[in-house]
Amino acid sequence: MTLLSIDWDYYSGMIEHVFDSPFWGTPDLEFHREKRWHELAQKRHPEGNLEVLKEDFPLYGDPFELLQYQGKPVAVALSHDCAFEWVSGFAPDRVVNVDSHHDLFSQSGDPALVRPGNWAGLGLKAGKMLDYTCIYPAWHQDVRVTEGFDLDRTRAEIQPHFAPEVLGKIQLLRGAPLPSPEEVQAVLLVQSPAWTNPVYDPVFFELLDRLNARPITAPLWRF
Repeated sequence: MTLLSIDWDYYSGMIEHVFDSPFWGTPDLEFHREKRWHELAQKRHPEGNLEVLKEDFPLYGDPFELLQYQGKPVAVALSHDCAFEWVSGFAPDRVVNVDSHHDLFSQSGDPALVRPGNWAGLGLKAGKMLDYTCIYPAWHQDVRVTEGFDLDRTRAEIQPHFAPEVLGKIQLLRGAPLPSPEEVQAVLLVQSPAWTNPVYDPVFFELLDRLNARPITAPLWRF
């Protein structure tokens, strides 16, 4: 069976050459989760209407494809730092993370402290999962600064951080199909508001309602 983790930034992304994007290297702090998005909208239009952000930060694909997991145990979290605890609540299993970031290691802060950027790597090292697959979104093929644009480059960046026996349990894919519902034991849906456009909060919250998602940490309504 599979534990399926889904970061909202798989769907809520950005286009090429958005140089003020909070998508990369932004701390997961309260300011970046909400106020910075309003500041970006103000930069693009004097009225600061959040709708103006749609051009640079579109919604990709069809998030309602996640309704195929209706009836499964679905949890929701504000940030991916909850994922280590979520995975730890199950016997070690295969983990698929549908995400714009691999979450295997972070270059900032205490490497032993669970954060959104390293929960998966810590889980692998602690034996919390049998293996780990990160599925990057297909739109990464058009945005050169993304992790999923050049998978060989990303694998090379990951390699020094793991022993060979752990590296053998890691797979990186781009644009691969979601796991079939028959394979999935449970689902975690993560908002990641520091990196996801507030304009799409209504879509995200509709999904939570239709999936009957149980909150681990409450998501933010910002729109």
